[in-house]
Amino acid sequence: MHGELLVLGVKVAASTVWEILKEAGIDPAPERSSSTWGDFLRSQADALLACDFFETVTLTGVRLYVFADIEHGSRRVRVLGATAHSTASWVGQAAKNLVMDLEDTGSRARFMIRDNGKSPGLFDAILKDVGIEVVLSGVRMPRMNATWSGGCKHAGASCWTGP
Repeated sequence: MHGELLVLGVKVAASTVWEILKEAGIDPAPERSSSTWGDFLRSQADALLACDFFETVTLTGVRLYVFADIEHGSRRVRVLGATAHSTASWVGQAAKNLVMDLEDTGSRARFMIRDNGKSPGLFDAILKDVGIEVVLSGVRMPRMNATWSGGCKHAGASCWTGP
């Protein structure tokens, strides 16, 4: 309501909105400061994966794009593949390889955090078929996928946003 009035150019104090809601019998929103994104990640660590591309240069000067994931709970990193030219079918095959490895290790992963890069729908569909929900990280919100981003940077690689 407050945002709608603001869009119309009408300024209303938060206390006025509170009074209107109180008179209408609408309770205030629950306290949101008790659960942070970090708290959520810690409580759901065994169910979370994150993936990204990062760029590296070989000793011979060839630039490769490495696709990898990390399990939040164990901090296990899997390199799903490296290529000089990634394609949608290549990323799809990497997703299939990931699913096979998750099944082999008995992983309980339920969510995959990835950026909004150019990841093909095939990647998301393959994960969905095995019950893993893809969660897109927010635009310009590096802390949303901080476990992965920090690990990439500490390994000396530069993160890349997609094929």
